Amino acid sequence: VLLPCSAPLSSALNFPDFARYYPEGEGVDNIAPFEIIPWVLGQCKTLQEAKALFGRMRVLDLPYSETLPLTPLHWIASDASGAIAVESGEGGLRIFENPVGVLTNSPPFDSQMRNLANYMALSRKPPKNHLAPEISLPAHSRGMGALGLPGDLSSPGRFVRCAYTKLNARSDGSEMGNVSQFFHILGSVAHARGTVELGEGEFKITIYTSCCNTDRGIYYYTTYENRQISAVQLHNVDLEGDQPIAYALVNEQQIRHQN
Repeated sequence: VLLPCSAPLSSALNFPDFARYYPEGEGVDNIAPFEIIPWVLGQCKTLQEAKALFGRMRVLDLPYSETLPLTPLHWIASDASGAIAVESGEGGLRIFENPVGVLTNSPPFDSQMRNLANYMALSRKPPKNHLAPEISLPAHSRGMGALGLPGDLSSPGRFVRCAYTKLNARSDGSEMGNVSQFFHILGSVAHARGTVELGEGEFKITIYTSCCNTDRGIYYYTTYENRQISAVQLHNVDLEGDQPIAYALVNEQQIRHQN
């Protein structure tokens, strides 16, 4: 679904056990969890403007419908200047500067950053022998500077792995180079069907992955079933209209046959 929007970008992630929502209050903007992303994107052109909006916000204990439970969420918002994480928990709303530009599910963002400090020795460069410099211990493989990088599918493990990949990834700076790198970064933490079981015969998967060039108004996405990147040109539709414009997902696998 396309809605009139501009930078910053915003996204919501699962925040069970930690999210707390509240009754309506006075002197604040009372916003339901499902309203937050369109509320921010519909008003803000910069991350600083988004910070101001979040600073006046109270997240309501109001579900999307009476037949659905409240969804525990926390949020990330970003533009070219940086990123923030926003969480409504015990004690109210907290806004964190997010220097790594990464957010996964629970636990809270400050816990994720404390855990990230455990991996500060990781490096894209070959490791140095600090253990026993007097003994010849040659690096027998490329990539050994990243030994200890979590390979599990927990939220803390995926946070560290995504942060490491994002902070070290390099692009040629072109549109296609940047888009390609983005999908490689998020591909490093994607869920493949069968690797995380939710219940008998039910598995967690990465349903879709998406990014947006907010300068040119191009929305890129892939789905679990279709790894080919699809794109929607936002400026090719009437963004001043008062009705949503929807495009069906390209879900069937697209393969380019070369012979």
